[in-house]
Amino acid sequence: MVARERRGEVVDRGAVKNACQMLMVLGIDSRAVYEEDFELPFLEQSAEFYRLESQKFLAENSASVYIKKVEARINEEAERATHYLDKSTEEPIVRVLEAELICKHMKTIVEMENSGVVHMLKNNKTDDLGCMYKLFIRVQEGLKTMCECVSGYLREQGKALVTEEEGGNKNAIQYIQDLLDLKDRFDHFLHESFNDDRLFKQTISGDFEYFLNLNNKSPEYLSLFIDDKLKKGVKGMSEQEVEVVLDKAMVLFRFLQEKDVFERYYKQHLAKRLLLNKSVSDDSEKNMISKLKTECGCQFTSKLEGMFKDMTVSNTTMEEFKNHIQTSGTSLHGVDLNVRVLTTGFWPTQSATPKCNVPTQPRNAFEAFRRFYLGKHSGRQLTLQPSLGSADLNASFYAPKKQDSGSSGPQVRKHILQVSSYQMVILMLFNTRENCSYEEIAQETDIPTRDLIRALQSLACGKPTQRVLSKEPKSKEIEPNDAFTVNDHFTSKLHRVKIQTVAAKGESEPERKETRSRVDEDRKHEIEAAIVRIMKSRKRRSHNLLVAEVTEQLKSRFLPSPVVIKKRIENLIEREYLARTPDDRKVYTYVA
Repeated sequence: MVARERRGEVVDRGAVKNACQMLMVLGIDSRAVYEEDFELPFLEQSAEFYRLESQKFLAENSASVYIKKVEARINEEAERATHYLDKSTEEPIVRVLEAELICKHMKTIVEMENSGVVHMLKNNKTDDLGCMYKLFIRVQEGLKTMCECVSGYLREQGKALVTEEEGGNKNAIQYIQDLLDLKDRFDHFLHESFNDDRLFKQTISGDFEYFLNLNNKSPEYLSLFIDDKLKKGVKGMSEQEVEVVLDKAMVLFRFLQEKDVFERYYKQHLAKRLLLNKSVSDDSEKNMISKLKTECGCQFTSKLEGMFKDMTVSNTTMEEFKNHIQTSGTSLHGVDLNVRVLTTGFWPTQSATPKCNVPTQPRNAFEAFRRFYLGKHSGRQLTLQPSLGSADLNASFYAPKKQDSGSSGPQVRKHILQVSSYQMVILMLFNTRENCSYEEIAQETDIPTRDLIRALQSLACGKPTQRVLSKEPKSKEIEPNDAFTVNDHFTSKLHRVKIQTVAAKGESEPERKETRSRVDEDRKHEIEAAIVRIMKSRKRRSHNLLVAEVTEQLKSRFLPSPVVIKKRIENLIEREYLARTPDDRKVYTYVA
């Protein structure tokens, strides 16, 4: 009768109920008769019935329809057991259904082409995924099977986003935005479909960490992305929106293994924002630093905070210097000077100061400041960093006007040019001559080649409204045999013209290698410091345990390789901080 009801026929439920009750009564306070004469054969027949039905269902339906049918069958059987079988049969019959309809077909359902988990994820079928989750949570290994499939799809998507063509540079901002969008999408599934399940949460985080670290430019790109959001002029974003984006960026930051590389880039980008006055607001900057501090501790952000302190101190120093000039009557040769005094350890200045021959007037003005500053602070050194400075130049262009204007002779058009220090040095050469070859500029200014090419490209190859210099032959690249003249046809509607430096979207390969080598150098010291800290407290440690402890201590900044740790241990033994024990060369002792 039950089989007929399952096929959709109407049966006399009362008769079945009476029969079941009779079997229970015959058992006299036990289920033995009911179990033996009815329940066991009933469960066996049910298993057979659903085994055949599940195969038929799967062959004819998509995964989402199959899941809904299974859900309906489970509810139906539970209701049947409650209504006219004995209540105690509900649990075993539901277990039979779970085994036949879910357990035996888990992989098939999950991997169904055009309707399985991947199809649901691709087409944002949140409800279907939710139904599948609710069914699979009933059975052992169910969620694991589902999770593996979700993970496979996510890794495939993530890899596609982070993989770059050989030698190609992706747009850093788009790169991070795509990853954030992917994270949002999977967070939506996690919340709406998977009930914030811990297993899914860990899997999604693990996958993001895996593919984000496949591309070693990720720390640089993340810093560029944050730089873009904290710069002035982010179109159409309120402070609250910027805050939300930065919070999302911090989620990716947590997945980065090389946090020290990120720190180095972040320091470079922050320095440019502060020195060129491009920060959207001090509050946003400090807010971001406090996020990093919460994540990584004070050591990580102490230098960044030091940079802010330097800016405040510099403002005070400049006010004092201006008062000093007025009272002492010192001449600055017509230069309105603004100096930022930066503490060497905090800022990303090059270890070897780039050479550059600064023209006489600005140099004399700077010397006046140097004398004033060293008079107040004895024992300090001031080194000019031309790569970080900027200047406003008064410029006059003598372009001949058209004949019909009625005026005779060239007309003077005056502009104020906002340029970098390197561009100022180049432009001031043209005060004394008509034209200049690349070789002459390089010789007389002494600017490093890479910076010189970038400065000349900005002045001679930028937008037409920014081409202050003309070059022969005309091309986009700067070549050693190029010649430059002032572009007297230069026009701009603006009186104050900002010459955009050719933007380096990310670093060039040589710059990247240089940054890498500096990071590796810093890491050596950090690894050594960790080894000494551990050995000082432990006094004696075997090699493997020491490597494990060092890795544990440093993993919040980067993952040190065991080979590098071994080299640093050897180095410390040579310098007599540690010693090997005579009986076992793999055990070290601390030398006080």
